[in-house]
Amino acid sequence: MARPVVALLTDFGTRDPYVAAMKGVLLSICPDVTLVDLTHDIPPHDVRAGARTLAACCAYYPPGTIFVAVVDPGVGTTRRGVAVDVGDYRLVGPDNGVLGAVCDRLPPKKIVELTDRKFQRPTVSRTFEGRDRFAPAAAWLAKGTAMTALGRAVHDLTRVTWPAPVVTDGLIAGEVEAVDRFGNLISNIERTAIEALLRAGPIAIRLGDHEIPRLVATYGEAGPGDVCALFGSTDHLEIAVNGASAFGHFAAGAGTPVTVRRQAGV
Repeated sequence: MARPVVALLTDFGTRDPYVAAMKGVLLSICPDVTLVDLTHDIPPHDVRAGARTLAACCAYYPPGTIFVAVVDPGVGTTRRGVAVDVGDYRLVGPDNGVLGAVCDRLPPKKIVELTDRKFQRPTVSRTFEGRDRFAPAAAWLAKGTAMTALGRAVHDLTRVTWPAPVVTDGLIAGEVEAVDRFGNLISNIERTAIEALLRAGPIAIRLGDHEIPRLVATYGEAGPGDVCALFGSTDHLEIAVNGASAFGHFAAGAGTPVTVRRQAGV
């Protein structure tokens, strides 16, 4: 039988003892668990970034993986802690939207609120539910406990809102959604929308007031230091600078307008 896998995503960083404490709780309850760090570098309190990253990762993990996502600016408040069954995976975390992007793609089959104290640490800190509520719940699931044992069934889940591009005849108006560590500016415009526009002829791409000169297949098709656009690994349009940071080059970030337009006169 394969060892259970628990994958962790937080905004805790790795300098402080928080992640290590969660791992200690997990291993104490389920010593056979395989622990995976998705990332602990989500920007502090950025629920949307946590949700986006979790959704980008989970499909590449083996069926049965349990994901614990703790980006929790409302820790200690009345917001719920939940476990969610989405078929191949189970998710554990605060009900504040951080689990919502996965559930947009994989509709929940079951949701429970983490109310049964038997599956929590004896004392639950109002500032560290990751250690005292979410890690134990994931560990008991990894140990084979039925999800329904963790608490009462609920039938709704908080979602985050995502700005959607506006598509009109000959124009797609979107925005930068995220900046990766290389400084690439990742937009909310998907490849399919642009390919539909390309079928009608050449296009022009702009970032704010800046014309982007080329749409390429990969970074290396642009010269060193050259600006380009391309479709990244999630099939969203990115603005990049080969070998440098588009974020620094343009002083642009999340929310900066990105437009794709059919070229005039074509």
